[in-house]
Amino acid sequence: MPKSRAGWLGPLLFLAIFFVIFLSSALLAQVVSPVEIKDAGLRGLQQQYMDDLTRAGQDILSIQFDYPFYLSRKLDLDQARQQVADQSSIRFDTYNGKTVVAITGNYYAAYSAQKITPAQRARSTFLNVVMPILRAAVPHVQNNQQVQGFAIEVSHHIVGKVMGVAMEHPENLMVFLPRTGALKLLVAKDETAQQSALLQGAIFLNAQPVSIWLNDTVPPNGNAGSNSKDPNSDDPADDVSAKPKLETAAAGTEATSIPAVPVKPKEPPPPPRDISTEALATVQLSNQPIVDEIVKGLDSQAHFVAYAPPRFIAFRQGIYLELSVNSDLPASAAGSRYKLAALAFDEHVARLIRPLLSYFKDEKEFDGFGFSTNIHLPGKANPGGSEAVEFFFPLTAMRCYEKYDCTGQQLLDAGTVLINGERVALDLQIAEGGSNR
Repeated sequence: MPKSRAGWLGPLLFLAIFFVIFLSSALLAQVVSPVEIKDAGLRGLQQQYMDDLTRAGQDILSIQFDYPFYLSRKLDLDQARQQVADQSSIRFDTYNGKTVVAITGNYYAAYSAQKITPAQRARSTFLNVVMPILRAAVPHVQNNQQVQGFAIEVSHHIVGKVMGVAMEHPENLMVFLPRTGALKLLVAKDETAQQSALLQGAIFLNAQPVSIWLNDTVPPNGNAGSNSKDPNSDDPADDVSAKPKLETAAAGTEATSIPAVPVKPKEPPPPPRDISTEALATVQLSNQPIVDEIVKGLDSQAHFVAYAPPRFIAFRQGIYLELSVNSDLPASAAGSRYKLAALAFDEHVARLIRPLLSYFKDEKEFDGFGFSTNIHLPGKANPGGSEAVEFFFPLTAMRCYEKYDCTGQQLLDAGTVLINGERVALDLQIAEGGSNR
């Protein structure tokens, strides 16, 4: 016989109570238990503000990350071990004598060591993981005067080759922000204000100081990554497993070693470039003699478009010298527009960079060069049928290429490529191999 409604009530009530207990335990599991905090003062804070930390953990768990992310007691765990490991990581700790809310976790995104520089990896993990965590956690303790800062440690993965063998291993990013810096970062209305707030803190990649520039036009081989170790190096000092551990207030908690904040203060970001019509006219006037020399000296190599003389334009909040050129490719170059763009760069544009830069020494009036090229193949008499490709490169990235410190691919990655007015990502190896569509 079927059971009465009253007969079902007991099991349903039991399941409801079990679900509530399970959910509460899962949320509390994200926060380190006060009894595990060694320092008496920090242990008291952990107990007093347990509810705030729990709510912060709840909001962090609700974030939809691009790749799996786990709060974790330990960094550098593979995903299978992480799924069954202790995931309590939110705690009060100390950094350089400051009381901070510390959060550690493992992010299972794998970056290519060959294509993505250390500074680019740090920037990506900061934007995709650290910023969402700060947005979730800071509001719950923003009025707590006991909190002097925030320390977020995230482990991601890089894929590279060691002695010719492809290997994947973790890389650890640590971001410290003072309380005022974190608040300013989250309420900032523009990128300049965010960058200023970020510069109040300290950032380390595998315990090496690194700068994160929110504007992606800053080249990866500039100041942003100059202090980062090469993850492909065979130098034992680059082995992430050899890092010392940081003493922490929570018993059993492991974290990346954090060096002291550099004594030399960070320089504030430069003021925004004036890209008004008047500013462009001033730069054009002061540089016109050099521009005339460039047209005269490089025309046979560059194939400048006669009706579009070089001019300074505003592009992405910077000033660029735009050069309109024609790229004549052989019939064998026929293929996709990506292939044509890649060959135009390799066979024409890249060969202009070093001769072009020889006309300028320590130039500060503008930010880079733009190459606007129409690609022509034999038999195509109608210029309207050609592909229009634009390459915009920052000066610092071009100087890096000029000195043979950067590859052509790194120069492309640091710049902006437009095909028929649409921005694209251009991989030379794939495009010239015919696989890019």
